[in-house]
Amino acid sequence: MSLDVSPELLAAAEAGEVDDAAFLACVRDSLPYAWRTVSAVAGRVGADGFAADATAPPSETERGQLLRALASTPIRGALERHFGVVLAFQNCHRVAAFTPATVDSDRYRAFISARGQLLNQSPELRNC
Repeated sequence: MSLDVSPELLAAAEAGEVDDAAFLACVRDSLPYAWRTVSAVAGRVGADGFAADATAPPSETERGQLLRALASTPIRGALERHFGVVLAFQNCHRVAAFTPATVDSDRYRAFISARGQLLNQSPELRNC
């Protein structure tokens, strides 16, 4: 499972829309490593509108959290709205944050390109 959903939050979802605050609290509590990583990267976005972190997670549990957070459209979208950034992701753990204004930049396009992915490969990342 991706998230630890309380019975109250599940009931709220069954009754209708859930607000971002409640959803984000669930994400933060369920995926703490992913939350801390995205929060740290978003907090380091500088004047150039970019920050990245390629630190390998300490275990497969943490790697799984990061993968679930960034592979899920609703989770990723909520994180982007909360932190005011656009997230990009490579190699099972390389997380980048861009300001919305820099999404059309050369740096963003290079990061999300097939070339960017290939240039950031290494044998140790093959099975991550």
